[in-house]
Amino acid sequence: MAETSLIEKLDALQHKFDEISTLITDPSVISDQKRFVKLNKEYHDLQEILTARDEYKLALSHLAEAKEILDIESDPEMREMAKAEIEAIEPKIPQIEEAIKLLLIPADPEDGKNAIVEIRGGTGGDEAAIFAGDLFKMYTRYCESKGWKLEVTSLSEGTIGGYKEIIFTVSGQQVYGTLKYESGVHRVQRVPQTETQGRVHTSAATVAVLPEAEEFDIELKESDVRVDTFCSSGAGGQSVNTTYSAIRLVHIPTGITVQCQDEKSQHKNKAKAMVELRSRIYAIEHQKYLDEIGSKRKTMVSTGDRSAKIRTYNYPQGRITDHRINYTIYNLSAFMNGDIQSVIDQLIVAENAERLKESEL
Repeated sequence: MAETSLIEKLDALQHKFDEISTLITDPSVISDQKRFVKLNKEYHDLQEILTARDEYKLALSHLAEAKEILDIESDPEMREMAKAEIEAIEPKIPQIEEAIKLLLIPADPEDGKNAIVEIRGGTGGDEAAIFAGDLFKMYTRYCESKGWKLEVTSLSEGTIGGYKEIIFTVSGQQVYGTLKYESGVHRVQRVPQTETQGRVHTSAATVAVLPEAEEFDIELKESDVRVDTFCSSGAGGQSVNTTYSAIRLVHIPTGITVQCQDEKSQHKNKAKAMVELRSRIYAIEHQKYLDEIGSKRKTMVSTGDRSAKIRTYNYPQGRITDHRINYTIYNLSAFMNGDIQSVIDQLIVAENAERLKESEL
C-alpha cells in the first residue's frame, strides 16, 4: 500500500533526527561553525518532515476509525458524524502526501540565504537603462512588501535616467529561494521616452541573482585580494570626490572585480565589497549545480541561465508573459509596483512539479 510505504520512509528518518539532535548539543560540533550550521539546518528540515508525518498518521488514523464506525454502527446520528468526518479527511490525505513528498526532496541548499542582485541595461541604449531603473523600483517595492532589507552597493546611472548597472543586497527570510526565479533577460515593449513618433520599441535588461556566501562557505586568502581605494562619485554630500572611501577589490586568481562606494566609511565599503566578492567566487561553484538542474528540468525555472529571455513586459497591452511556464497576466501597472508574488508562486508550482517528477516518489 502506498500509504504504508510513505510512512516507512518517514519513520526511517526518526533515527537520523535523534542522532542530529544529540550532535548539535556536542561542544566539538558547536565549535565547528560550518558543520554546526549544516547540521542545524538538517535538524530543522527533518523536524518539519516528522511533524508532517505525525499529522499524516493522525489523519489516516481518524479516517480508519470513521470508516470502522460506518461499517459497524447502526445509530443514524453516529453514522452521519462518521460520514461527515470521512468527507472532511479524505480530500486532505492526497494534499498532505504531496506536501510530504516535496519535503522529502532535497531543496536547493542556498534557498535560505540572502541574495546579491545585479540589474544591467542590455540592448536598447538609454531606454534599456530606464527599464533597468523601473525593474529596480519594482524589486524595491516587492522587498518592502516582504519586510526584507535592501542595500545598494554600487550603481552607474543612465544618461537620461535609470541605471546602466545597479547592484544591491537583499536580506531576510528565504530571499534567494524567492528571488532566484528573477535571473535572466527581461524584455520590455513600449514607446520609449526618447521616441518622438510614438513607435513601440523592444529593449532588455539582464537580472542576475546570486546567493550571498557566508564566511565559512568559502575561504578567501588576503594575499589573493588586491585592494584599491578611490574617490566616490555621484550623490553623497561633502565626502564625494574628497575622501578615498570607495573600495575596489580584485580577486587575483579569478580576475573577479567588485566595488562599493555606498558608505562614507572605507571600512564599511570594504566589508560590503568582501561579501559580494565572496559571493561571486562562490557563485562559480553554485553555477555548476544550477547547470546540472537545467539539464534535467524542462521548465528551466531556477537554473540561473542569464542569457535566457524569461519575461516580456508589453506596455501597449498591459501584459506580462513569463516564457518559462507560458504564463500571462494583464496587471502590468500593479506588477511594476512590486506586486510580483503571483508569478513567483506559479514558477514555484512549476518547479515543484518538476522536482516531484524527477524524484518519482
